[in-house]
Amino acid sequence: AYRNGAAVRLSDVATVEEGPENLRNAGIANGKPAVLVILYRRPGGNIIDTVDRVYGLLPQLRASLASDIDLDVAMDRSITIRSSLHDVESTLVIAIGLVILVVFVFLRNARATLIPSVAVPVSLIGTFGAMYLLGYSLDNLSLMALTISTGFVVDDAIVVLENVTRHIEAGMNRREAALLGAREVGFTVLSMSLSLIAVFVPILFMGGLVGRLFREFAVTLSVAILISLVVSLTTTPMMCAYIATHHPPHRRSRWYIASERVFAAMLGFYERTLAQALRHQAIVLLILFLTVGLNLYLIILIPKGPFPQQDTGRMIGGIQADQSISFQLMREKLTEFIAIIRQDPAVASVVGFTGGGQTNSGFVFVALKPRAERALSVDGVIARLRGKLARVAGARLFLQAVQDIRAGGRPSNALYQYTLQSDDLAQLYEWMPKITAALEQLPQLTDVNSDQEQKGLETDLVIDRPTAARLGLAVSQIDNTLYDAFGQRQVSVIYTPRNQYHVVMEVAPQYWQSPDTLNQIFVSSAGGPVKGTQATNALAGTVAAKTAKSAKQATASPASTAAQIAADTARNQATNALANTGRSATSTGAAVSTAHENMVPLSAIAHYETGSTPLAVNHQGLFVASTISFNLKPGTALGDATAAIDEAMARLHMPATIRGNFQGTAQLFQEALADEPVLILAALLAVYIVLGVLYESYIHPITILSTLPSAGVGAMLALMLFNIEFSVIALIGVILLIGIVKKNAIMMIDVAIGAERNGGLDSREAIHQACLLRFRPILMTTMAALLSALPLMLG
Repeated sequence: AYRNGAAVRLSDVATVEEGPENLRNAGIANGKPAVLVILYRRPGGNIIDTVDRVYGLLPQLRASLASDIDLDVAMDRSITIRSSLHDVESTLVIAIGLVILVVFVFLRNARATLIPSVAVPVSLIGTFGAMYLLGYSLDNLSLMALTISTGFVVDDAIVVLENVTRHIEAGMNRREAALLGAREVGFTVLSMSLSLIAVFVPILFMGGLVGRLFREFAVTLSVAILISLVVSLTTTPMMCAYIATHHPPHRRSRWYIASERVFAAMLGFYERTLAQALRHQAIVLLILFLTVGLNLYLIILIPKGPFPQQDTGRMIGGIQADQSISFQLMREKLTEFIAIIRQDPAVASVVGFTGGGQTNSGFVFVALKPRAERALSVDGVIARLRGKLARVAGARLFLQAVQDIRAGGRPSNALYQYTLQSDDLAQLYEWMPKITAALEQLPQLTDVNSDQEQKGLETDLVIDRPTAARLGLAVSQIDNTLYDAFGQRQVSVIYTPRNQYHVVMEVAPQYWQSPDTLNQIFVSSAGGPVKGTQATNALAGTVAAKTAKSAKQATASPASTAAQIAADTARNQATNALANTGRSATSTGAAVSTAHENMVPLSAIAHYETGSTPLAVNHQGLFVASTISFNLKPGTALGDATAAIDEAMARLHMPATIRGNFQGTAQLFQEALADEPVLILAALLAVYIVLGVLYESYIHPITILSTLPSAGVGAMLALMLFNIEFSVIALIGVILLIGIVKKNAIMMIDVAIGAERNGGLDSREAIHQACLLRFRPILMTTMAALLSALPLMLG
């Protein structure tokens, strides 16, 4: 602009400097100022390929930056994904080797071992093809299914091979033995495979996140079993006819003879105990009923949880500071937290940021060193840091381990959430602190915090609208003036050949510190309905009236001539000052025009009041909501924690207008817990229906399923022995167990039915003969299934 014939430059009235576009947004990476770029893959994208392409772009990006700027990768989620996939791939190879070893130990024939060994890679490769057609990817769930399938896909081939080998050892030639052996066990293999697939039918129709996650697992495993069924009924008999051999007794090695004696001793012991069991049927039946009751008791007793806690080597933390904190102080707190975390010997890197949203919040991301380089697990590191972080005054940092599977519709400062909803905001604000305090007293919980923040500081500007109207000032003009001063308004863009710069305007930093700055703000009346001397006179009259009122109050008792003179002087000074606020503008053209742009003090038309305000008002559905986040104390199961919370809420006697329920992972756990009995019963019913159709009987399926209670007791005791919660993963294990155990029963029942129908034996003799005949294949298939899961257990 031009004033009094002289140019007014921007540098005369302002400080111009380069800086960040948003001054109230700060990032820190390992103690240095930083801009954090967080990348998320699109749904369906290949995360490994995406990360590799990002790494490929980094050299080009580094070359385009100034020499004093470092571009580094602070955290890479794909590292744990790659290591997990590599671990599962190694596990798959080990499982295949162990399964082949089982076959060799029992058959003691290298050529015979080759036959079922072919079924494993053929079934897995065929499953890869089906996964490709179904759009599945190689992830932890599908690879877990493939690893477990190594113990299942070989079962059918083992049953066929063992039966053919038994005929060859009896003196039959290989071709006839292959045809007869495959014919005898064809229905058995079909029943085993179809009933095993039936176990996974409930998982396919399971709803919610758990169903969505394990549907791919169930389909992958079912496809592998179907392919192995085809291979065992076609390829395995063909290979037996050409490859299987029988060594006469005089050509057997000492190791063969020794192992045969061990197997004969095991068979003899089994035959004696089986005879005793058949003689005391009432006692065995009583034991069966006691086992069923023991199952129910152990299921109630065992600790329950959603998913096993993982150590992915990553932590995430949320900072919750005092609601009245400034951005400048919040940045100091963030720096202090990051400095404490960096000092921990298990930490590899730590980054964090604050600003952008709520002033009193921030986030921290921590990458730990590889597990072999640190003594503590991620939970141990969090416990070690918790005490040190608590020493920072005025703010709290809640750390939690990052999990591969986490459910929840909102970010929170802990793994689990409990949400309160109400249609009465005042009641919600009243009860939330009481509930939070009650939950903090529970010994099962830690890191209890609430997202309800209704005590933030605010400055309310109360506008004298009649006065503003007389001066020709609209509320939008006042709003724009305040935005110019404090809103970091973008007023222009400067374009250069390689970049563009946003020009941002606001008042100098010394005017940010206090609401008193509002008393120094002037609002331009340009563009309003009242201009020139009318506005000046109106404002002068208003100020003079206010000044006179103040002077009158000051001299009310007693009357003072000096006070009256002071009041008159103040009135005249105010009038003159406001009358001289008109500005002239000159142009270089032939004509010269003058416009009156009156600057009205904001204090003349408004005053400010301090108060409190919610920093955020959260909703869930159509109701206002507040969420309490919490973590679990070490050794506490989520099931115990949710029960304790329900008891605490019952003791508080909340109003009926407030409703509380679990959200996120805790809600998923409750839904899964409610679905578990239904899912197990549905799996049993599906197996019963399939077996009933195959055997055309109501009794035989019950006989087959009677083997399950003892296996259930073993599963519960194993979880308790290793201090493992009954989680969703354990539930999948129980469903797999149903498939494994009933396969053994099917092998015995088939032989017994055949002996009873064709051999004329009674049911007791028939099942006795069937048990002894199928003892070796039952041992082989059970050991194959056990050893295929062993690498996963020890991984």
